[in-house]
Amino acid sequence: MGQKTNPIGARLGIIRGWDSNWYAHKKDYATKLIEDDKIRNYLNARINKGGIAKIVIERTLNKLIVTIHTSKPGIIIGKGGGEVDRIKEELKKLCGKDDVQINILEIRRPELDANIVADTIARQLENRINYKRAIKMSIASALRMGAEGIKVKVGGRLGGAEIARSEEIKQGRTPTHTLRMDIDYANVFAQTVYGKIGIKVWICKGEVLGKRDLNPNVIAGGKNDGPDRPQGGFDRRDDRGGRGGDRRDDRRGGGDNRGGGRGGDNRGGGGRR
Repeated sequence: MGQKTNPIGARLGIIRGWDSNWYAHKKDYATKLIEDDKIRNYLNARINKGGIAKIVIERTLNKLIVTIHTSKPGIIIGKGGGEVDRIKEELKKLCGKDDVQINILEIRRPELDANIVADTIARQLENRINYKRAIKMSIASALRMGAEGIKVKVGGRLGGAEIARSEEIKQGRTPTHTLRMDIDYANVFAQTVYGKIGIKVWICKGEVLGKRDLNPNVIAGGKNDGPDRPQGGFDRRDDRGGRGGDRRDDRRGGGDNRGGGRGGDNRGGGGRR
């Protein structure tokens, strides 16, 4: 049953930190939790094309600190920082707090963030691009940037089909049971004219062997797992694929043998007939 566990939830406190950092008494906990959900939903709707990967919320006694991890900080900041100030005022009204601080962290490699990859695929599906092409482009760019493996699953009325189905395309390795493996996961919906299409993305970024700082802002801000290891994995995958292809050709006799030797000459000889 391990496949169905959320890979992020399974790694909390081991190699991954929480996206909400605050403490509350029993009577205030539900209120703050609902407020966090409102803030996230509002920001995702407000900054629709901002490439938001995740929103980290921290609280002190009277202060609310919202950190937005994004691949397009220019869209959120706006001209002369005007857009951020507007968002800050809107959050003050939403939460009823006077002291709200917004930090913006840029994600250097958006191809390795599951939320951004899933969102990119969703936008392409909404623009009626072929789902297989969209997925394969995302997989190729993630592996090129040094991911050890990526798995993408889409479900719904793919290509406008009458009967809904789900398809999965994967490359490399995504060992969800290995808790040392840094696996990023996202689940996004694409609202197409045929109906909703669900998109799930798993991206394996490599193994975490040392003690990791569980502050989510530190991890996402300046993460560098060393490009040598993922590139090595990528080469091994190529070698394995090459050997597999050769074996298959030898076993079946390849295209030339089938068409040339047995097929073409014997049929075309016509001696006995």
